[in-house]
Amino acid sequence: MSGFRIGFGFDVHRLEKGLPLWLGGVKIPSDLGSAGHSDADVLIHALCDALLGAAALGDIGQHFPDSDPAFKDTPSRYFLETVMGMIKNERWTPVNIDITVCLEEPRIAPFRDDVIGNLSAITGLNADAISVKATTTEGLGFAGRREGISAYAVVLIRRDGIT
Repeated sequence: MSGFRIGFGFDVHRLEKGLPLWLGGVKIPSDLGSAGHSDADVLIHALCDALLGAAALGDIGQHFPDSDPAFKDTPSRYFLETVMGMIKNERWTPVNIDITVCLEEPRIAPFRDDVIGNLSAITGLNADAISVKATTTEGLGFAGRREGISAYAVVLIRRDGIT
């Protein structure tokens, strides 16, 4: 078994007026927010899937199904904390995280340091091992029409004891 693995995660949520927009555990001021069973934090959901995939532990829907009322309105931070416990139980440690959020607005740059700080606190990674970026679709597709938001995450994990 290799001492390193790469994981990829993706998530998408519909945007609606009157809902909060959570990204990386940070409430972002916006006239549109993410709709979902939990707090619909696409950034954390994509990261959870990347971590679970790298460790071959399934996916976020398997562990936190939206059909389970216990997860209704749950902060996604809980999902990430739980996933981190799962991968640590399997002797995996994240090495780095790279995330891209796709939306037209609002701009994410003013909140990037707070998001990275949250992710650093939960994952135990130094902030310089976490990249959070945002892009638009130049007005194309559901993101361009402000109907939805998506996030892509890539992680590298290392088996404990491997340097």
